Amino acid sequence: MTSTDNTTPNGGAWAAILAAAIGCAAFGVLTDLAEMSKRISKLFTFHLPTGDLSGKSTLGVVAWLLAWGILHALWSKHKIRRPGAITLISVLLILIASVLIFPEFVERIAAH
Repeated sequence: MTSTDNTTPNGGAWAAILAAAIGCAAFGVLTDLAEMSKRISKLFTFHLPTGDLSGKSTLGVVAWLLAWGILHALWSKHKIRRPGAITLISVLLILIASVLIFPEFVERIAAH
């Protein structure tokens, strides 16, 4: 029989999960920004053959890494007492990201 230690820090793992969801949401927002404005799309074109996808993906990864670094620094030595709340927030952010990159939604946003 194995016993589990309820005081073992789990904040680092939850920081990684939430940061991934933040990175997804950032990518969704960046996608819509690029679709709404040709100027922003040009700003996001880091590599010409790839177009604005190069900037959207790079900035999405930067958002993920920054969120992960900050959250890890804040939570790594802590026991997260309400992981359900972080799970809910993460799932909501991923759902929002999915809607934001859905072509029908992007086209409607870009039309306005």
